Amino acid sequence: MKLLLSLCALLVLSACASTIVPPPRNAEYYLKQGERMFDRELYEEAIANWEKVRDSYYSPELNIIAELKIAEAYFLSQKYPEAAAAYEDFIKQHPNSDRLAEAMYYLGLSYYRQILAADRDQTATNNALVTFESMLKRFPQDPRTEEVKVYIGRCRDRLAEHEVYVGRFYLKYGKPFAAIRRLEKVFKTYPNYYYRDEAWYYLGKAYLITGQKKKAVQAFNTLFKDFPDSQYILQAQKSLEKYY
Repeated sequence: MKLLLSLCALLVLSACASTIVPPPRNAEYYLKQGERMFDRELYEEAIANWEKVRDSYYSPELNIIAELKIAEAYFLSQKYPEAAAAYEDFIKQHPNSDRLAEAMYYLGLSYYRQILAADRDQTATNNALVTFESMLKRFPQDPRTEEVKVYIGRCRDRLAEHEVYVGRFYLKYGKPFAAIRRLEKVFKTYPNYYYRDEAWYYLGKAYLITGQKKKAVQAFNTLFKDFPDSQYILQAQKSLEKYY
């Protein structure tokens, strides 16, 4: 009997000795789990773990880390609307964070990656432009400044291109005054637009159609002077011949 009890006790002790006690599943545990998933590019799983960190309110420091990691995972998985929403929320929740410039930069990029062609809606372009300009104003010494300026230039060019597209559309469908409003806006709002020769041509043509010959001549003369190699030179000359 004693021998049997001793054998039972030995088996129990052996079983206890081989049992691995899992670590507690607290915020720090889920943070590390998220990092493991992130390193394997399993972004959805990483986000799920970091959301548990965020929602636990374990500490302000861990919340900030989790929120930015969630946004980064969305960005890297090319879910740009979700990334933008996550970065926007971070900026609203932590307006004085020492990582605010980083969040604004990636918010701008999240919008930038959603930019559509010039003939489509330009909401994302506007959002990217506003975000990048706000970042430069608030953090003029940020090391990404020169890169951000390039993005700003591209956004402004796309918005100008959109205005030219709309102006050309109005002109095609017999609304020259509406075309003039959109084309004049190009020179007032986007004076550095690269393809200004196209804008000058269509603006001059719209002026001719509406009987504003003096303004048309001025527009075409600017085209001839500033863009002597433009593909629109010949068309502008033919337009002048037609109305004179």
